[in-house]
Amino acid sequence: MSHYTAPELSSSALITIDTQNDFTLPGAPALIEGTAQVVPNMQRLLEFYRHKALPIIHVVRIYRKDGSNVDLCRKESVEQGLKLLLPGSHGVELVDEIKPDGSPALDAELLLSGAFQSLGNDEFAMYKPRWGAFFETDLDAFLKQRGVNTLVFCGCNFPNCPRTSLYQASERDFRLLLIQDAISQLYPRGEQELANIAVRLQTTDQFLQV
Repeated sequence: MSHYTAPELSSSALITIDTQNDFTLPGAPALIEGTAQVVPNMQRLLEFYRHKALPIIHVVRIYRKDGSNVDLCRKESVEQGLKLLLPGSHGVELVDEIKPDGSPALDAELLLSGAFQSLGNDEFAMYKPRWGAFFETDLDAFLKQRGVNTLVFCGCNFPNCPRTSLYQASERDFRLLLIQDAISQLYPRGEQELANIAVRLQTTDQFLQV
């Protein structure tokens, strides 16, 4: 890893991806196996970032009740009655363990408009309409306005949204780090591919020793 890609903690933000009840809780309509198991390590990362007063962004999905913004791979299931990530529902909310103390419920209309919702001190939620957190969002500008050059990723379902978001972040010249035991569905080939584009891979324990 060169000096161009080495993470810089003091200029970093923590990104959580899709760690919502509908993907995480037992019996959830779109349960991603392994997500609940990584939540404790996500909590440790979040506590570290809150203590350091560094930015945190929780990236979420929300499906309008009429299904108009549902991605094509799920659209038919939603049209046939699947209730998933609905505004105002328990399922759309972040799992309790990763919310900051006293945080409000997600404001679906605000988030769907493209705005960032404040959940706490330098901690925000944002909506992404598809897999990648940078696709048709203002995340790039939001981060760069805050002097962020390094992103640390954790959350739900590596093969889809985290993987896509990491590649999009790499295209935008962010320094990148993935926490291996704080993300679900990670696999060895994916780790190798990330290493090939200079994403640093660390466990939670390794990262917190920084």
